[in-house]
Amino acid sequence: MVQITALYDNTKITMKQHSFATSEPTQNKGDSKNYTLDARMEIFRGETSDRTLQIHSDKSIPLQTALVLPIDKLSSEYLIPPVPEIQRTTLPAEIVTTDVTERSPFKLVIVNMETGSTDLVKTEKDLRKVTAQHPVAVLFGHSCAIYHNCTCWQLFTSLPPAQSDELKYYISPFLAKDAEKIDNSSKVQAFDVNSPLVETEGSAIFYRPGLLINLIPETDFASCYVVNTISQTDSYAVIVVHKDLTDGVRYTLKGTDFRSASVALSTGKSAILHTSSKMAVYFVGKKENAWFGNPAAILSHIPDFRGCVLSPEIVRIGTKAGGWRESLKNCTDDQLDLVSFPETILQTQINKKVLQANTDNLQEVWIGMRRSSMSGEWYWLNDTNWEEREPGTVHDGQCAIMSVEDGFGWRDEDCCKAAHPVCYKEPVVFLLSKNRMDKTHPFTIH
Repeated sequence: MVQITALYDNTKITMKQHSFATSEPTQNKGDSKNYTLDARMEIFRGETSDRTLQIHSDKSIPLQTALVLPIDKLSSEYLIPPVPEIQRTTLPAEIVTTDVTERSPFKLVIVNMETGSTDLVKTEKDLRKVTAQHPVAVLFGHSCAIYHNCTCWQLFTSLPPAQSDELKYYISPFLAKDAEKIDNSSKVQAFDVNSPLVETEGSAIFYRPGLLINLIPETDFASCYVVNTISQTDSYAVIVVHKDLTDGVRYTLKGTDFRSASVALSTGKSAILHTSSKMAVYFVGKKENAWFGNPAAILSHIPDFRGCVLSPEIVRIGTKAGGWRESLKNCTDDQLDLVSFPETILQTQINKKVLQANTDNLQEVWIGMRRSSMSGEWYWLNDTNWEEREPGTVHDGQCAIMSVEDGFGWRDEDCCKAAHPVCYKEPVVFLLSKNRMDKTHPFTIH
């Protein structure tokens, strides 16, 4: 089964299942659908297969079986983790054989984007790296490793591209019972609740009976994720976030500045948003005694109180100084607006970006508010930030100018004064719900 969520209306998708079937569904913004694959797509014992599923879309989509990397995120180099120690599958070593499924070696599944083929490679003790001439996808796992008594369970995870930098990985206690962490492609160590931080060069893979999952490095934390549940399964979102930005996240990760929580999910799609910071989110499912899971699909890396940002807002200080009317035209000529921020939370967000954009050390800039010549009322704002004794009377200035230096206070000014404008374009946002979000809480699940 493949789960696809559309981020935009009228998203056209093409799914080609080898030579068995081709379908071209269309989904609208916010729709999440499950697609069942032809049973003949299964890879059997052969070392090479051309039975690959190819998915194309004319707009961005998050795609999830386990987490699927898009082609532009693939690499030509991957580090191979050590094989987990599993009694009656990999231990004792002499029982490993290709003749018995649950005692067969761990495998690498290498998907070649150039040919659309799949290669299966048995892992060997000395095999530590996959290199290719072109970007490939690599999965690591076992078709049916012993889980409990005589029960075996499929273990597979997609490997992340090789990294040379030292990265930080945080492990939630929810994942950790009877678990091991595999790091640096060289060693296996038992999880210690008093030491939930792993620092290593390369990737870290987390193993517990029945579950093999990539850990998300702190550098890859994001602000918005989508999690699709599976029917007749207990489904959870496992969240790791900085302790100062938790808003109800419960578990402290000892010795770190992070906390974690597990949240039971209702059936269907859940979007998980942090409005002011980044976090890690995993999907974990449980059916009877079997666990499975993967990192959740990322919608956005950009925190924003309005929702999941698909295309970021633009805040730009105009290059030309002019009067208010000229500044308005300069912005609209660039397909932007003279900035308006009727909500305090937006005002604070834009102020920070104005400071970053003010490379010429300007003292004041035009903003998109002026006095009505008919009523004398100032219009656009509900919440104002007027300096003391401002905005004056109807006989004073008719346009609003903002200080860049003095607390971003506003004052009325002659509309003909030469100043630079702040031009703005709203972000493209994937809304989490039709209802207005509660902006006082940075951590939201819908």
